[in-house]
Amino acid sequence: MRRYVAPFWHAPRSTGLAGRAANPRRRGAKSAVRAALVLALFSFHLAQPAQAQELPRRAPDLDRLTQELFAEVQSDQVPYEDLYETLLQYYQTPVNLNAAGREELRALLLLSETQITNLLQHREATGPLLSLYELQAVPGWDVRAIYRVLPFVTVQSTDPNRARGPLWQRIKKEENNALFVRYERVLQQRKGYSAVDTFQGRPTLRYLGTPDKVLLRYRVSHAHDFSLGFAAEKDAGEPLAWQPGQGRFGPDYLSAHFFLQERGRLKALALGDYQLQFGQGLLLSSGLAVGKGAETITALRRSSVGVRPYSALLENTFFRGAAATYQLAPRWEATAFASRKNVDANLQQSADSLAQFDEFGTSLLYTGFHRTATELANRHNLRETTGGGNLGYASRNGNLALGFTAVGTHYGTPLLKRAEPYNLYEFRGQNNLALGLHYSYVWRNLLLFGESARTTGGGLGTINGVLASLGPLVDASVLVRHYDANFHTFYGNALSENTRNINESGLYLGLKIRPVARWEVSAYFDQFRFPWLRYRVGAPSQGDDALLRVAFTPSKTSLLYAQYRARLKPRDLSSSLGRPVPLPGQQLRHSLLLYYDTQPTTQLGLRTRLQASRLRDDENLPWRSGYVLSQDATVQLGRRASLTLRYALFDTDDYDTRQYVFETDVLYAVSLPVLYGQGTRAYALAQFTFNKHFTLWLRYAETRYRHQATVGSGLEEIRGGTRSEVKAQLRYRM
Repeated sequence: MRRYVAPFWHAPRSTGLAGRAANPRRRGAKSAVRAALVLALFSFHLAQPAQAQELPRRAPDLDRLTQELFAEVQSDQVPYEDLYETLLQYYQTPVNLNAAGREELRALLLLSETQITNLLQHREATGPLLSLYELQAVPGWDVRAIYRVLPFVTVQSTDPNRARGPLWQRIKKEENNALFVRYERVLQQRKGYSAVDTFQGRPTLRYLGTPDKVLLRYRVSHAHDFSLGFAAEKDAGEPLAWQPGQGRFGPDYLSAHFFLQERGRLKALALGDYQLQFGQGLLLSSGLAVGKGAETITALRRSSVGVRPYSALLENTFFRGAAATYQLAPRWEATAFASRKNVDANLQQSADSLAQFDEFGTSLLYTGFHRTATELANRHNLRETTGGGNLGYASRNGNLALGFTAVGTHYGTPLLKRAEPYNLYEFRGQNNLALGLHYSYVWRNLLLFGESARTTGGGLGTINGVLASLGPLVDASVLVRHYDANFHTFYGNALSENTRNINESGLYLGLKIRPVARWEVSAYFDQFRFPWLRYRVGAPSQGDDALLRVAFTPSKTSLLYAQYRARLKPRDLSSSLGRPVPLPGQQLRHSLLLYYDTQPTTQLGLRTRLQASRLRDDENLPWRSGYVLSQDATVQLGRRASLTLRYALFDTDDYDTRQYVFETDVLYAVSLPVLYGQGTRAYALAQFTFNKHFTLWLRYAETRYRHQATVGSGLEEIRGGTRSEVKAQLRYRM
């Protein structure tokens, strides 16, 4: 793909969020000057050999965005696939910069509040943008910012859906219309697929399905108009079964949605599977969440994007039913939703006739796997009914936004966690009601935002923050949070150290400095405490987390940075240390990351990554360490083919020092292998575009371990020291 290489005209640096209000009498003159500027840019661009007249939208570099947004990947349980899905949908249906409001621009996670305000003021002063080239004239939109956001934005008329005919005709003619078929498999035989034998006269546990993983997926969509799609997936080990009485219709996971937008006062209507996000995600949060990462400013605050269609493959982060947003008045909108679905849970019968519940669920299960008889027995055991809504207000200029959210949840069978001390304040029963208020306000160079809520039982949760533009070169952020131990929200995902918004208080401080051109320094310090016990932490505890990153951008196609992170987290020490019972300790982890990304030619891209960590569980225990060194190469083989390669070396002392590294995968898939022990990891990904209809991806990955007779454990165990995976995906554009 040809890359735009003409130099950008550099606008003056931004001087803050305020001070650029337009004079309506000068709009005509400004429009003429703006048009002349764009025309001059086009003329200069045409003078360059072999350059297009339109600034091309390049495909999103998700691996590079991952490096910029996430501080360090330390778990495979974070729903990165949901975030990838969101970014890819922005690429398929880009944000129209001439129509997007403040909340929609915030949802991109890539723009600072200064850049958003300057764009809105530029639009107000001079009218709609004529071209993406005009972004060069918006203060604060430098080369790096434009290239980061370019794959996800477009410039169109303010109402691109006007006079396009009936809905069925728009769906029929829509170019963003594709069917995906994906197949993947581990080549070596795993224990779960071996022949069933017996132990003490009983058959041993085995997977009930084949080792093949298959996906069928279709979606057609247009930004601010409609979205229609479905997905069917069978995970490896899951059986294909047609049992309508048990809710099984072939593949284990089925999903579908129909979504409409901008129908007069009806702003959104979702049928089928959907997500919701309001405020700071304390009660309702979708895939637009990064958490603590190397982006210490823009990714800290959330946006109220409201109702969104759901088309990802995670089997527990969505609602199933209907939702609608209606404009009550010019500045008021109301959203109502209702959802009913069956979720995985472990149910038990009470052995005590005097117990409060005859049948209860001990835990909700989120893996989405239904491969064994036990997993199938827990499949869709619990009926979950959820309903509620949001009432929102936004001022004319978007600087002030207020909202009230209500979420009620009912479970068909009561939930009752195990009688452990750390579960004392966990949710128990069938009904939970959560009520919350959220706000955001732009005042001069400050953005104030927050959300507070109360749930059944009196638990309180609150998160409040401020983003400050201290000058054209310095941005800062402060965020305070507190979640009671009895604060219960099932679809919230506000910023926290815990995986859930419960039993935590914290103070986050962030800073970003651009001392000279092409250099950027970002840092944060987060101090947190847990007022009550936690799993594997037998006492109230506290910890802290700090990060420092120095990044240098030599050119538009190169990025170099070094990052250091230190985390001190509470964790029970093992009783093997000579103590009669486990006691709270502090696990200290140091992490170092060096990353270089460059594109020496238009056909070749190179990436080098070194990450290492060092930790100990107690000051009297020895240090343990691990590292991974990887080299990537992407080669463009003409206009219709490309090849991506990686070779990595890893060496870790144990599983606690394991390393996670993102890998380039087929479109809409996420690969995040865990590397521990000693060995090598390599993969190759080829992409072939046969014509405008068919695109094929082929991927082969292999991990080789040294000094190991087996790989994996349990039913995933492989004899030998090698694990190989193959994957193929075909896309048909209709």
